[in-house]
Amino acid sequence: MTVLQKMILGVSLCCAVGAARAEVIGPDALIRNTVQEVITIVKEDKDIRAGDQKKILALVDAKVLPHFDFARMTQLAVGKYWRTATPEQKQALVTEFRNMLVRTYTKVFTVYRDQTVDVKPLKMGADVTDEATVKTLINKPGSQPIPVDYEMKKAADGWKAFDISIEGVSMVMSYRGTFTSQIEQGGIDGLIKTLSDKNANAADGELRKADAK
Repeated sequence: MTVLQKMILGVSLCCAVGAARAEVIGPDALIRNTVQEVITIVKEDKDIRAGDQKKILALVDAKVLPHFDFARMTQLAVGKYWRTATPEQKQALVTEFRNMLVRTYTKVFTVYRDQTVDVKPLKMGADVTDEATVKTLINKPGSQPIPVDYEMKKAADGWKAFDISIEGVSMVMSYRGTFTSQIEQGGIDGLIKTLSDKNANAADGELRKADAK
C-alpha cells in the first residue's frame, strides 16, 4: 500500500460520519462511533469494492465530505499566496481542491481488505475546547499499524477535520509544496487551471471506463 493509499484510507475510514450527532459528542467519540458503520458498508457492498463509481461517490458524499473543512484545508495548502487571491480565486481553489480529493477518496474503497481502526481516547485541556488532535491506528492483518492523526476544529455544525497526518506526514503540507511550485510558475490562476484540468481528465477517464463495461 502506497503512502497516498494509506492517507486516503485513513481519511475514508475514520472521518466518515453517519447518523452520529457531531454537534453533541467529542471528536474522538464521533470517529469511534461511526468508523464501524463505514467499514461495514464497504465490507458488505461488493459493488463498492469492485469500483462502482456511483455508489462510491454517494458514500463519500454522504459520509465524508460534510465533516471536512475544505476552505481551511485549501487555505493551509495554498499557504502565503492565499492572502493575495481574490474571492473568486479562493472559491475556485476550494472547489477544485475539493473535487480532486473526492476523486482520490473514491479509489481507496477498492483496496479495502479487512482493516480495523483503533481510536485513542482524547484528552483535551479545560482551556482548549475548539481544537483537538485525534490519534488513531489503522490495523491490517500481517502489517504494522499505521498511525493516523486528525487535526480537528469545532464549528457551529460539529467537529470538522482540516488536516490529516499519516505516519507523521501532513496531507496539507504535502500539497503545499506542490501548490507553491505551481503558483510560482503560473500564478494562482495557473494552479486553478492545473487542478481543473486534472479533475476534468479524471472525470473523462471514469466515463470511458463506464462506457467500456
